Amino acid sequence: MESRYFTIHSHPQGLPSRDFFALESQALPELAAGEVRIRNLWLSVDPYMRGRMDGVTTYVPPFTLGEPLEGAAIGEVLESRDERFTPGDRVVHMGGWRDIAQLPGDSLQALPDLDVPPQAFLGVLGMPGMTAWTGLNRIAQLKEGERVLVSAASGAVGSLAVQLAKAKGCHVVGIAGAPEKLEWLESLGVNAVSYRGKDAQQLSADLKAASPDGFDVYYENVGGDCLEAALDNIRVGARIAICGLIDSYNAEAPTPGPSNMSQVLIRRARMEGFIILDAENWEHYPEFLQEIGPLVARGEIDYRETVEEGLERTPDAFLKLFEGGNTGKMLVRL
Repeated sequence: MESRYFTIHSHPQGLPSRDFFALESQALPELAAGEVRIRNLWLSVDPYMRGRMDGVTTYVPPFTLGEPLEGAAIGEVLESRDERFTPGDRVVHMGGWRDIAQLPGDSLQALPDLDVPPQAFLGVLGMPGMTAWTGLNRIAQLKEGERVLVSAASGAVGSLAVQLAKAKGCHVVGIAGAPEKLEWLESLGVNAVSYRGKDAQQLSADLKAASPDGFDVYYENVGGDCLEAALDNIRVGARIAICGLIDSYNAEAPTPGPSNMSQVLIRRARMEGFIILDAENWEHYPEFLQEIGPLVARGEIDYRETVEEGLERTPDAFLKLFEGGNTGKMLVRL
């Protein structure tokens, strides 16, 4: 059996072009003891993957040039030499960017028994959802009735973060771009603010109008002007949870920091970055699933997906993340 996969053969400068990604194939060897062969059904693309293309180790190792790229995926077991898995089982794993994956059984997880579509475990009930829940509850220590600001509020992480904050009776402001994204946020009871065509000063003024008393919590996905505008509007004792800085992921030179970092001192604020896959965070996944899973199954969480069709569209789906081309979770259906 052959596996088709995407790879890269050099490190990109700035935003990669579509033809930077090469679709290749390889014959798979016979299954070794403990291995499982999976036909992928859904692939996830996520902004953090851009950093893995630079050849530099950060909080995850870089991609290996010429080897299949990796990412979260949902698949169906075809063959197994691991007694824990049998043909037909649905599993989640990190062998994405390909149609057929052959992996050690230790790297697979059976899908939880919840009445939700399988791809939900790549989005609202997967890493993005867990990131939203962790950032608000464990990092920012959100309290009932606080004032909350979320950047990239219509994305996979931000859209759950705003709903979790609303469920705690908070006044929530979300930053987004396209009119349809702003409309969706407003339908969720979120005061939506557009960043398009605005510098930090203009965005700061709009945030002030949306929440004159400022913000107790800022959930940061973007950086750049969003972070500078947010710092202008934090309250004394504010907490800032940073899970992403997508504004700088394709920068070809170091980006300047906010000019108003003094606000962190003046407002006695706390700013903390976190990586969701760190053990001290991911060990709480069962708790997250127990709390949020039933809400998703009952339709009490409004989550959205942007879906590209076919393995060949995986690079296109990835690049759209940096163009504001997704509402909710970006997925590829095989």
